[in-house]
Amino acid sequence: MRYQISGKQIDIGEALQTHVKTELGEIVKKYAERPTDAQVVFSKSGHEFVCEATVHLSTGLTASAKAHATEIYAAFDGCGEKMEKQLRRYKRRLKDHHKDRVEPVELLGAASYILASESDSDGQEPDTLQPMIIAETQTSIATLSVGEAVMHMELSEAPVLMFKKQGSQGINVVYRRDDGNIGWIDPS
Repeated sequence: MRYQISGKQIDIGEALQTHVKTELGEIVKKYAERPTDAQVVFSKSGHEFVCEATVHLSTGLTASAKAHATEIYAAFDGCGEKMEKQLRRYKRRLKDHHKDRVEPVELLGAASYILASESDSDGQEPDTLQPMIIAETQTSIATLSVGEAVMHMELSEAPVLMFKKQGSQGINVVYRRDDGNIGWIDPS
């Protein structure tokens, strides 16, 4: 597994990097068969340290966790506990409900764009109706069942997830509604 451990305006020493690799490696190895990479970012917010970790699995799932603490090691330990809980839930759900899958998840490539918000225009009327693109990245759209898509959305704590439904040609969307329920858009 590839690790990317960095700090935002703080120095990350070798001892902390070794601790992160050891602890996160044990957590991920315990619950996931084929992790691909992990990103851990440390930052400082006021008097607290913040640790944000993201682990990408070969199944297409992205698990992420964030924790705050007054000491940097405690921030990572809190983040590691949250990550372990997410991965444990993921593994339990796969065992219980999704053991029928025999082939790996198929991924489609797609472009992802970040658009400038209206507040960036300083109250002026925009010159054109075309939004300004401020960032462009590549993302993957997985072929999943609706239950798997909901599980991926919940575990990654995302508000919305786009996926290709198994046995269908169309792109589907699951999203968290304001009332707490899950919405599903299935084009006909």
